[in-house]
Amino acid sequence: MNLKDTISSLPPTPGIYQYFDKDDKLLYIGKAKNLKSRVKSYFKFTPTLAPHDKLSQRIFKMISETKSINYIVVQNENDALILENSLIKQLKPKYNILLRDDKTFPYIYIDFSEDFPRPLMTRKIISSKGVKYFGPYSTGCRDMLDSLYELLPLVQKSSCIKSGKACIYFQMNMCLAPCESRVTKEKYKDVLNQAVDLIQNKHSMIKKLKIQMASMSAQNRFEDAIVLRDRIQKISKSQIKSTTDIAKNENFDIVAIKQYEQKVIIVRWFIRDGKVVSASHNIVNTNEPIESFDELFKTTIINNYKEPLPNLPNLILFSHNTSNTTELEEFLDQTLQKRVKIQTPKIGAKKDLVDLALTNCDEILKQNKTTTDIDRQIKELFGFENIPKRYEVFDNSHMAGEATVGAMVVYDDNRFIKADSRLYHLEAKDEYSQMKEMLTRRAIKFKQYPPPDIWLIDGGATLLKLAYEIVQSTGANIDIVAISKEKIDKISNRAKGKAKDILYTKENIYKLQDSDKRLQFCQNLRDMAHKKAINFHKNTKLKQDKDISLLSISGIGKAKVQKLINYFGEFDSIKKASIDELNIVINKTDSEKVFQFYQTKE
Repeated sequence: MNLKDTISSLPPTPGIYQYFDKDDKLLYIGKAKNLKSRVKSYFKFTPTLAPHDKLSQRIFKMISETKSINYIVVQNENDALILENSLIKQLKPKYNILLRDDKTFPYIYIDFSEDFPRPLMTRKIISSKGVKYFGPYSTGCRDMLDSLYELLPLVQKSSCIKSGKACIYFQMNMCLAPCESRVTKEKYKDVLNQAVDLIQNKHSMIKKLKIQMASMSAQNRFEDAIVLRDRIQKISKSQIKSTTDIAKNENFDIVAIKQYEQKVIIVRWFIRDGKVVSASHNIVNTNEPIESFDELFKTTIINNYKEPLPNLPNLILFSHNTSNTTELEEFLDQTLQKRVKIQTPKIGAKKDLVDLALTNCDEILKQNKTTTDIDRQIKELFGFENIPKRYEVFDNSHMAGEATVGAMVVYDDNRFIKADSRLYHLEAKDEYSQMKEMLTRRAIKFKQYPPPDIWLIDGGATLLKLAYEIVQSTGANIDIVAISKEKIDKISNRAKGKAKDILYTKENIYKLQDSDKRLQFCQNLRDMAHKKAINFHKNTKLKQDKDISLLSISGIGKAKVQKLINYFGEFDSIKKASIDELNIVINKTDSEKVFQFYQTKE
């Protein structure tokens, strides 16, 4: 069926549509209340099928490349919205604006239904009617919580009340010992109210922490003072300084978007009880100016309000008008089970706050400009369609097929993201199969953890081809680069400082100068994955070695095993030792037992 016939046969129902080019490469994913009407709006049909004249330059180019269409019918528009967002994150089409999920931010909560409540941290709704939430906090939540317990004599541990006996915290004046009824509920409530005041007034909390830090320095407790200094910095980061007085205890969020050439800054502010409690931001790299922010507003809302959360806003303010307001309000109503309005304020205190959030976009751009433009250089070097931002880097490690492991490190926002990195125990014995196992396991998780912009593989052309086959099997759109050592007489050249690494892409092989910043960038990423894999291998091998229990040999106890380890350094050397070498450490009878033990295992 040709493109025109496919368009004519589309049903007038809700669904999502996918545009593909001549090579069956995914170009775009969209959703529609009426598939037939929506897709037809992109085209004109006379005298021949062509892109509609009223399309923007970017969309006109996309439709010009479209050679086939697929579609999926769903029950309603809300299902289409969710499916569209999920598929975009999994498949990363060329013309969709790609926006990462924000992680669920933590909250501080207090369950006032308890006799002696204590502040705790959560990322989800707690099933108790007496709970009060504070937040969300994009940064500094744990530091605020730790500070409360240091500044006030709260119940320090959940087990304290049950113990029925005052502990060391009482002796240190850090708890009032309600476990021994040394404090009344009313008196403890006064302390709890102080905690609430500090949570709601970070300036007061920071002031108290600075006094405590100065006291520790005066007592020469410099390490403790440094801990407080770092904590103060984290809590201060979450403060948004605003001269705007809302004068009402309102709960609302702000989404402000600003474009600077080929970068788009998206800022989110959380206002609770009339105060800006925290903020977050995303930076989106674009290849060309974006005519409308509709898609960005839509994706931001779906990413961040896809499930019920504590302390939800009643209102979300956008910095620009969007045509998606009604559909997004319906999405929020169904997803959050709460009516949340979306507005773009024109005057008043809320407009002032939105303007301040837009100004904050400028500050974020200034900070971002201090980093190198390596992402754009990587795009230009390899001829990729999009500017990469998030990298996943893979390496594996083993010793003669033992303790086989792999590592994936993640580089995003110009830094390594430790929390997103992964370590793998692998079953395969050869390097090709090990990489295949690791990449396959990662690809299976694309739906849960969306794919990055680039995979960087430690290996050559063969492993590059393997990686492409795995990615293509998922339908995802990921650029892939392989990096390997130059081989001299079939041996990899690993001379320190003179590593002649070769870069491979699907189209080309790159032999760059040692001083080339782009090569050094890729080497740095690869080396970090290599370091992770080696360290994980060492730890795994050590554990396996310990599990190869020489202690199972009759007459070989812990003392003798320790003697062997001290002399030979590792179990692998013990395994390779002759009886004469073993005799140096233990007696002849035991040496024969150990030697025979390993011979039998072989």
